[in-house]
Amino acid sequence: MSRAPSLKGAAVGRRIGIGLMYGLWKPRVLGAWKVPASGPVILAVNHSHNIDGPMVMGTAPRPLHFLIKKEAYVGPLGPFLDGIGQVKVDRGGPDRTAIGRALGVLDNGGALGIFPEGTRGEGDFASLRAGLAYFAVRSGAPIVPVAVLGSGDTPGRVVKGLPALKSRVDVVFGSAFDAGDGSGRRTRTALDQATVRIQDRLTAHLADAKRLTGR
Repeated sequence: MSRAPSLKGAAVGRRIGIGLMYGLWKPRVLGAWKVPASGPVILAVNHSHNIDGPMVMGTAPRPLHFLIKKEAYVGPLGPFLDGIGQVKVDRGGPDRTAIGRALGVLDNGGALGIFPEGTRGEGDFASLRAGLAYFAVRSGAPIVPVAVLGSGDTPGRVVKGLPALKSRVDVVFGSAFDAGDGSGRRTRTALDQATVRIQDRLTAHLADAKRLTGR
C-alpha cells in the first residue's frame, strides 16, 4: 500500500476547489502554465487567509496534496480532508507520519502544496520554516512559488471571514526552481542555506506578483 494520500481524492478536491473559486469569486490566474505538467513538484504558497488553500487547489493545473495543520481536522472536516487526499500534520514536533505521506506524494510524481510560513500571517514569506527546504532537497522536486493576493482585502458581509462574493482574487504562479545546491546534502547547514535561497525566491516572486497585479 502506498504511503501517499489518494491522488483520486486530490482530483476530487480540485474539482471542488474549482467550483468554489469560480462560483463564489472572480479569480484571475496568471502563470499556471509554469507548473510542470508531470513529475514531482512543490507549490509554496503565501498564507494570509483560511481560504488560500482551496483557492490554489481550484486554480492550479494539477491536483494538490496540501500539508494541513491537525487543528483544522475537526468534526466532519477531518474525514473530508482525508478523503480529498490532504495531509494532516502535527506542528508540535517532527511528525513522521506526515513526513512519510508528503514524501510519498513526491515519490509518486505528485504535487505537494505547502504554506512555508507554517501558519497564517502577513502572507509575505517573512518567516519560513525548514520543512519546505527538507522536502525539496530530500526529494529533488522543484519548487513553484504561488502568490494569492486579495483573499483578505474585502471581508464579506454574507459570510464573515471570507472574501466578499464575486470579488477579484489574483493567484500568480512563478517559475519553478531547485532549492538545493546540487550536492544532495541534507545537513543542517545545507538546509539552512536552502531555506535562505527559497526565501529570496519566494519574496521576489511576491513582489513581482504585486507589481503585475497592481495589488
